[in-house]
Amino acid sequence: MYKNTEDMKKKKLTNELSIAEICFGGNVFGWTLDEKASLRMLDELHDQGINFIDTANSYSHWVEGNVGGESERIIGKWFKESKKRQDVVLATKVGGGMQGVERGLTRQQIIDGVDASLLRLRTDYIDLYYSHHDDVNVGVEEIMGTFQELIQAGKVRALGASNLSGERLLESNQVAEAKGWTKYIALQPLYNLYDRVQFETEYKDIVEKEKLAVAPYFALASGFLSGKYKTAADLEGSARKMMVEHYLNERGLAILDALAKTAQKHEATSAEIAIAWLLHQPVVTAPIVSATSAKQLQHLVRATQVKLDSDDLMRLDDSSRWES
Repeated sequence: MYKNTEDMKKKKLTNELSIAEICFGGNVFGWTLDEKASLRMLDELHDQGINFIDTANSYSHWVEGNVGGESERIIGKWFKESKKRQDVVLATKVGGGMQGVERGLTRQQIIDGVDASLLRLRTDYIDLYYSHHDDVNVGVEEIMGTFQELIQAGKVRALGASNLSGERLLESNQVAEAKGWTKYIALQPLYNLYDRVQFETEYKDIVEKEKLAVAPYFALASGFLSGKYKTAADLEGSARKMMVEHYLNERGLAILDALAKTAQKHEATSAEIAIAWLLHQPVVTAPIVSATSAKQLQHLVRATQVKLDSDDLMRLDDSSRWES
């Protein structure tokens, strides 16, 4: 474990922003972690040097009794009480739906969205602002032009995209460049040892061309890559059943076997190896991961310390190879 916040290796997101090797997914705040536990986890993250936190305006509207904005409100409370806002590189998103807010990226939706997020977060600025979902009914010029207004107003420092097609992502940056506006500098895609096809066929070349930072979500494939779910029986009664059952096939089980063998070699867990594999991909900047306890957080930190050799990477790549 790291002894202080300076020990965890940092990567450059922009010239002004340096981030930890892993990004903490704040969707758990106000969901699987109540407010008290969330505030405690934020303290733990700070102590471990994990300064990159990802959330969204819509988190966690899917929980019974929630309306959305719960995660941002909790982070905002921690900022106020801890006085550590300057220690965090904060990412949040606009474009998702929540109670009283329709999903979309019109100029007014973006402007209303950023102001509401800033209020909940109790901060004057957002370090990295993502378009959460594309809005194909709105032109790229309107979206990027509105984001430019936020940059010029000092409300946002950098821009990212999530769930945009590769075509729209490239078009967005081309328009921004032609207009002299700020471009997307980060991408948040689905990418893990199992879910490789879309990223590697649709996004990888764009990432390299545009020099985008990559913060993959579902780094553990909704928990499947932890090795916890190996049969249909393992999923019975699990809240993740619908999200995981499609991984239970010949390829998925081969991946779990490769993870288990590699984990045994490194005296690690399968989850640690799955995250370490992402960290060993040159295009990946910081995988998004979550924890609900200090013990789980220790495993995430441990993953950054696992050094996979060429044999390990070959075993994992061979097990997860997809048909072109």
